[in-house]
Amino acid sequence: MRPALPALLLLPLTLPAAAQDNRSFQPPQGCEAYLTVQMASCTVSHHFRCAADPADWQRRVDIDEGGITYFGAIDGQTRWMESFHPLTGHSERLAPANPDEANFDELLATGEDSWDFTTLSDEIGPTRYVGRDRLTGETEVIDGVTLERTEFEIVAYDAEGNEIWRGAGREFISRDWRMFLAGTATYVVDGETSESDDTPVEFIFPGEPGFLSISPKHGCGAMMSGLPLGDGHG
Repeated sequence: MRPALPALLLLPLTLPAAAQDNRSFQPPQGCEAYLTVQMASCTVSHHFRCAADPADWQRRVDIDEGGITYFGAIDGQTRWMESFHPLTGHSERLAPANPDEANFDELLATGEDSWDFTTLSDEIGPTRYVGRDRLTGETEVIDGVTLERTEFEIVAYDAEGNEIWRGAGREFISRDWRMFLAGTATYVVDGETSESDDTPVEFIFPGEPGFLSISPKHGCGAMMSGLPLGDGHG
């Protein structure tokens, strides 16, 4: 993605040290945050939109006890448009043409959406993601917010078609926010299995205590396994 990496993608990486003074995340100039999510995995996410982006884009920053771990953008169909992973130092962007683009509208209309797309990275090369999402028909209310349950499966391949990792699990969607929210998942990398639980615990809105806090609250101190490369799902 470099050297054409958008300036917005770089700005948040300078924020954690500066934000330590007031214990809050400050979105880049020209961006407005609308939601903070405290998750079960000792991670807090901030969701925001930026005037310089296409109208249907939204961005997310994930922060754990050590600082920012993920920064990415999705569009209105929840496609992974671009991302940066500070822990590995690699960035990704969606390839310009794909066999089967992710389609949030199709998921809502039919209850299932398959996808087959590739992300490009100067650091790790292309990665192909193949999988599907399915609505289970279940709803769950978390901290006053009604979400719909999904099931997913995903396989990531390298440029030679070799499997890098695979995963399966249960997530959530919000129709209003047009986004996926992580849940529980199992991943297999080189024959080794790990599990993650990024279930949302609290939803915090502008003006409420804890909005834009950089301090995760839930599950801290527990051993959590995460996905080594890629965006995770959603």
